[in-house]
Amino acid sequence: MSLMARDKIGGDFTPIPEDLHLAICYGIWDLGTQFSERWEKSVHKVLIVWEIPGCRGDFDRDGKKMNLPRAISKRYRLSLHKKADLRKDLESWRGKKFSDEELKGFDLKRLLGAPCQIQVLHNEVDKKIYANIATITKAPGGTKLTTENPLKFFSFEDGAEVPEGTPQWIMDLIRHAEEYKGGVHEEHDSPEDSDIPF
Repeated sequence: MSLMARDKIGGDFTPIPEDLHLAICYGIWDLGTQFSERWEKSVHKVLIVWEIPGCRGDFDRDGKKMNLPRAISKRYRLSLHKKADLRKDLESWRGKKFSDEELKGFDLKRLLGAPCQIQVLHNEVDKKIYANIATITKAPGGTKLTTENPLKFFSFEDGAEVPEGTPQWIMDLIRHAEEYKGGVHEEHDSPEDSDIPF
């Protein structure tokens, strides 16, 4: 099970505050090949989601009200080209450049459970304030974080089903992918955690 890269969360929420936040990756969804109106062509996209332990909110989960970390996400073109945002963010997150060997295929699943620092900045669109990820950097040495949300991973390459609990807005994006054939059903996600450095 892998997702190889080669050469706004739904609801009415107050934006995550502008600041440098400690965060941990808990979700990676392959969005498949999506048509980009900006570039007028189809590109393979991936969504990476982090939780921010220091920024919390009250959420309903399985009929219970729970206080959980807020989440923030970023969509990327699935590419490690030297100009690709994914490559730039991953190298900043890792604190080192990719080797030629790594550029042949880096498994994004290795990011699950990995800590980092995320610089959040606000921008205003149509009188609404949105929190956006400006930069992602390596977490300070010795940082240990554990996700409070179950780890989620989906890849069209695996032929696996979309994990149970995938937010509706993400499912809507997946259904627009060229790879989506209508036979994808939700399944229970693995409770395993990951502390493998990437």
